[in-house]
Amino acid sequence: MLGLFRRLRFSPAPISDDIWRATHGRLPWLRPLDTARGARLRELAARFLHEKTITPVGELTLDAEQRCSLAALCCLPLLEFGAEGLRGWSQLIVYPDAFRVNRTHVDAAGVLHEWQDELIGEAWEMGPVILSWADVLADCEDPRAGFCVATHEMAHKIDVLDGVLDGTPPLPRPWQKEWARDFQTAYDALAKQVDRGRETAIDGYAAEAPEEFFAVVSEYHFSDPQLLRAEMPAVAAHLERFYGPSPFA
Repeated sequence: MLGLFRRLRFSPAPISDDIWRATHGRLPWLRPLDTARGARLRELAARFLHEKTITPVGELTLDAEQRCSLAALCCLPLLEFGAEGLRGWSQLIVYPDAFRVNRTHVDAAGVLHEWQDELIGEAWEMGPVILSWADVLADCEDPRAGFCVATHEMAHKIDVLDGVLDGTPPLPRPWQKEWARDFQTAYDALAKQVDRGRETAIDGYAAEAPEEFFAVVSEYHFSDPQLLRAEMPAVAAHLERFYGPSPFA
């Protein structure tokens, strides 16, 4: 009886047909999904809504349809990985627009440097995911432009599940070795181009660090898979295996 009680207690309420239809119409990535993947995403989004607190900031308000859309968009990278990708955090914070964060750094000489960054998304290793609502909407309006801020931040959350934010998510050991080899090769090549001041087809921000590389190429998988395949075929193949086929493949 106790086991049954727990299953009932933690089973997320299903998303209503009306809300899911509205979400399906709002998110261009959902329309190309086959029936099985669409149903899986609906279940993951229901779990997200059950487990996560969605907190709008300032004067921003989010209705049930908008919250469901955020949940579905955040769960899109989990279609193959599964609900394990939701482990370790409990809150999605949504700003109306880009937001500022204070940064500090102590250099080798012991001098403290302070500055502000303007961000459209952030994922804390042991804390919330933070998104700009305006940029989520911009991604929805132009879903094939190479950007998807929700995917970027969720990639960081998946990445850190093995305890290290390094651009390699939890994988079986043989695949992990292949992934690390192919991603490092592509990352090094991109970083060399950026360092030389050359224009790159893939956003140069991917050269900031291996973890940013993983997050940025994940955006391309969901928004411009043809470009990613042309520029980085080995990376594209790994991501298709990890995330499943891109809705825009």
